[in-house]
Amino acid sequence: THLTETPPTSPMKNFFAGGFGGVCLVFAGHPLDTIKVRLQTQPKPKPGESLLYAGTIDCLKKTLAKEGMKGLYKGMAAPLIGVTPMFAVCFFGFGMGKKMQQKTPDEILTYPQLFAAGMLSGVFTTGIMAPGERIKCLLQIQASTGEVKYAGPMDCVKQLYREFGIRGIYKGTALTLMRDVPASGMYFTSYEWLKNVLTPAGKSHNELSIPSVLFAGGMAGIFNWAVAIPADVLKSRFQTAPEGKYPNGFRDVLRELIREEGVGSLYKGFNAVMLRAFPANAACFLGFEFAMKFLNWMVPDL
Repeated sequence: THLTETPPTSPMKNFFAGGFGGVCLVFAGHPLDTIKVRLQTQPKPKPGESLLYAGTIDCLKKTLAKEGMKGLYKGMAAPLIGVTPMFAVCFFGFGMGKKMQQKTPDEILTYPQLFAAGMLSGVFTTGIMAPGERIKCLLQIQASTGEVKYAGPMDCVKQLYREFGIRGIYKGTALTLMRDVPASGMYFTSYEWLKNVLTPAGKSHNELSIPSVLFAGGMAGIFNWAVAIPADVLKSRFQTAPEGKYPNGFRDVLRELIREEGVGSLYKGFNAVMLRAFPANAACFLGFEFAMKFLNWMVPDL
């Protein structure tokens, strides 16, 4: 049966295959990420004025009209440099989490165990993720506010470090943890669950068709973000706010958002996120599975 065919979990292979998945994810998802951040951080209109962007499609049209296709890929160097190792670390953390819980190399884990392994991967990625997100958000909003303070990612790191030290670079870490730990658990569990559901009886996971992998990966992205969006909105606000605006951290951001814009504002950018989550994560898992097959064939005993 298919149990014997599952190669034992190899965190190293997960690392390389995850990195390749990350590259696929950025190419597929970056345009909608730019739109998501612009929608989440757009200023509240003055009385009598309308919002800068009416919604996802409007923001897409305006960005294309003003900046062309290049505008949608603004700030992509940072996520490519950041996401590739981050997904490598993310899948590595998931591999480690699985390996730590397996008594034998081919033991099939339960869903709660997979969830725990996924949460571990969220802890692993936050170390890279928090500063990367802080820099990405700052660069993405300066293009739409028109005030250019940072020349690029490295310049942004230098200026933040000069002004606020290492804490300035890691601003929003607690929020990144709150977002990524439960969301990563959700991400990997839903992917494994959908793979199980889509695998015909008597067949192995390795024989899943490309459309099935794309569907499972895309849906995993949607489950992941359904859990992550509220913390993500708070994090985007907090990380792009002027220094000292929220002295008590995310509690202040949460209070202000709910007071001014209601609970619904915690799901700001929902359409952009969901539209992006499906193709980006479908591309990511397809890239991951493809790289895994390649590695199992190239270096079977790694």
